[in-house]
Amino acid sequence: MTLSDDVLGRARVVDTDDLKAYYSKLGQFQAGALWTVANDIEPWYPQPKSVPTLWSYQELRPLVLEALSLVTGDDAGRRVVMLVNPGRKDISASVGLLYSGLQVMGPGESMTAHRHQAAALRFVLEGQGAWTVVDGQKLKVGPRDFAITPNWTWHEHGNEGSDEPVIWQDGLDIPLVNAHDAGFYEVHPDLCQKQGEVVNSSLLTYGHGQLRPYGYEAWDRCYSPLFAYPWEQTYQALLDVAAASDGSPYDGIILEYSNPLTGGSVMPTMSAHLQMLRPGEATKAHRHTGSVMYTVAKGSGHSVIAGTRYDWNEGDVFCVPSWAWHEHANGHLTDDAVLFSYNDFPVMRSLAFWREEAYPDNNGHQTVE
Repeated sequence: MTLSDDVLGRARVVDTDDLKAYYSKLGQFQAGALWTVANDIEPWYPQPKSVPTLWSYQELRPLVLEALSLVTGDDAGRRVVMLVNPGRKDISASVGLLYSGLQVMGPGESMTAHRHQAAALRFVLEGQGAWTVVDGQKLKVGPRDFAITPNWTWHEHGNEGSDEPVIWQDGLDIPLVNAHDAGFYEVHPDLCQKQGEVVNSSLLTYGHGQLRPYGYEAWDRCYSPLFAYPWEQTYQALLDVAAASDGSPYDGIILEYSNPLTGGSVMPTMSAHLQMLRPGEATKAHRHTGSVMYTVAKGSGHSVIAGTRYDWNEGDVFCVPSWAWHEHANGHLTDDAVLFSYNDFPVMRSLAFWREEAYPDNNGHQTVE
């Protein structure tokens, strides 16, 4: 729906020669007239520059692997193929103020330790032997596992496997940090961290659902103390919920990866979800503020985003810009489909920007262009 700006309360000044001369004089003092831009910077509803985009894993995977022979991890810092939204090339964003890329590590390879103001997360797409060290804690992760690297934590990555590369998806809030001119970056003085003796210690300590450590020193940081969320547990949780609930009409069976101590999002600027579309399930359309990056963890299907259909298969990545109508469907009649996603919802909610609404027509389904 397009609303007219030619109404009382909106800027509707018609330029004259005198006004143009006036604007020129203002420009000499690095000033301007608000009414010349007011309708653009205060739109009736969100006008994202990002556009719905799907990145085919089948097409990108050979190019990601090709990078192994072209650049070393030491020279690249991190060997990553960025997923760049056509409308956000100016800030290297994948959607809104979220960044994503596909990182590849060869067998036996490791990267040096660093930290940055941006928060990061990982979703493993393929390969055994992947590990990351976050503030001295070594985490081993496998396909479809989810891990976080909170902002300003020391971290380094590697592949201790001997015969196959590891590819995982990176998700960061780099564009958000840079939009606030708050970016910092440091290389570890020893290049590698001293690792704790117990692997996956945060999972052993905090990864037990309803049970939390008692009598420990209080965790006082703004992010989750649990750094790794294994696929086996999270997928089983989806199956368990599906056995007891119809789920959401807009997202199917959907769960949020959470801070086990607070129940809140894993990090202050990004949250992540895992959702299941049961065999033959098609959700209704809705839209909300906030941007979302989706990765197909299992199965195949399609999504309709802003009236256009996008067919997806396992490994594919696609995005939904803020305030875009979207719905998902699993076309398989016997197998479920699972989508991993991350978003900037914590920012939307903490700043009181959150808004959501259901598609009102056609029994909740968009007309496909």
